[in-house]
Amino acid sequence: MQETAQQGKFAWWRRIALWKKILAGLALGILAGALLGESASVFKPLGDIFINAIMMLIVPLVFSTLVVGITSMRDPQKMGRIGARTITLYLVTTAFAISIGLVLSTLLQPGVGVDLSFDSEVAASEAPSLVSILVNLVPRNPLDALANGNIMQIIVFAIGLGISLTLIGDKGEPVMKVFDSFAEAMYKLTGIVMAFAPFGVFGLIAHVSGQYGLEILLPLAKLIGVAYLASILHVLVIYSGFISLLGRLNPMRYLQGSLDAIVVAFSSASSAGTLPVSIRCAQKNLGVSEGVSGFVLPVGATINMDGTALYQGVVVLFIAQMTGTDLSMMDYGMIVATGTLASIGTAGVPGAGLIMLSIVMAQVGLPLEAIAVVAGIDRILDMARTSVNVAGDLMVTTLVGKSEGELNEDIYNRC
Repeated sequence: MQETAQQGKFAWWRRIALWKKILAGLALGILAGALLGESASVFKPLGDIFINAIMMLIVPLVFSTLVVGITSMRDPQKMGRIGARTITLYLVTTAFAISIGLVLSTLLQPGVGVDLSFDSEVAASEAPSLVSILVNLVPRNPLDALANGNIMQIIVFAIGLGISLTLIGDKGEPVMKVFDSFAEAMYKLTGIVMAFAPFGVFGLIAHVSGQYGLEILLPLAKLIGVAYLASILHVLVIYSGFISLLGRLNPMRYLQGSLDAIVVAFSSASSAGTLPVSIRCAQKNLGVSEGVSGFVLPVGATINMDGTALYQGVVVLFIAQMTGTDLSMMDYGMIVATGTLASIGTAGVPGAGLIMLSIVMAQVGLPLEAIAVVAGIDRILDMARTSVNVAGDLMVTTLVGKSEGELNEDIYNRC
């Protein structure tokens, strides 16, 4: 009787949608950081526990869902078709993203009148060659790839294993059932971890907002504002437009169904770290099948760089305006082309944002030392670009699911 009464006390909390709880945690975290300043770091362990729990899920969830996704397709041609559509959509939206960043920076000119020194030396970076990328895709030791969390190598091994299990027919069925059960257990564990999300988001944001005071933000406030405005426009106009025009779906449902993952991406600044939440959103909120979401989302978390490409457009123009460098139309075209192609070459590489930025700046003759100007606020910019990346992953997953007839529109329209 007493246990029933205890459950009744918390019934109101369970009735609140998860995205509302997470947004409340976000708002309270910002407030706590503003009031307590650096003392708000006392809440950081809450965020660290949440991030550790999310990171704990990534490798087993990606591996099991990919194997289940491949085996459920039963058709290599279908997998190739889905892969081609996925990569095409990612490349098209990346070009849109960097263009939006360039247009807004041209109109709003965040770098005009900014006078900041940049004495720090920044070495020129190079994207890995196509050959080295292809070679490094194949793991020498799959257990080592799993232990180190090398997502691209895990994807390649899981795809190979999934295809092999399909090809051996009935002999593969017992192993398929094991992976299917394991994937279901991981989905359940993801749900348990997500129940802690509002508290984890609160801890992360309280620490970040307390760490960055006004004295750091004010000189670069216009740059931050333009980057965030460009990110919001890309999600609301490009992603929602694609959902509406290509998918013939209600874009508001897409935004609402993606909100859990977007807020976690914003607070954690990690696309890979948000992957378990993205998979949960795709299946539970947007109605995408396990096969499609299990294949498209891990690939997207690794190669989709829309947010980073958008960031290139904003920051490159900011630095050009700050240093008084005039860029020609050919330079603008070079920024779009280089930023889009560099997003492929640097996908999954540590420090990919910095590598992409230095590559693009070198192409148009801007001083690489100027990167030091934005280094101090990189975490704040990273939160926005990661949110865009994750929103893009879910948009592409939804469209691919719809095109393959693997989108449950009853679930989609209910979210």
